[in-house]
Amino acid sequence: MNISLPETLKSFVDEQVAGRGYGTSSEYVRELIRDDQDRQQLRGLMLAGASSAPTKAVDEAYFDDLRQRVRQRAVG
Repeated sequence: MNISLPETLKSFVDEQVAGRGYGTSSEYVRELIRDDQDRQQLRGLMLAGASSAPTKAVDEAYFDDLRQRVRQRAVG
């Protein structure tokens, strides 16, 4: 895959590669793509959560029970 960039964007990419420890511009672009994938996945999860049915309120007892279950799994 080849990507054409105007000189201003190419200079920016070159600065990022040099200043942030990337070996090549391809490494930089791959990280941008992975970050975008992560953002899209998180957005999807948030939209799914926002459209899901409400549950009961989370209170101190909920977190106490959750801590207890985690402790039990860690021990046994």
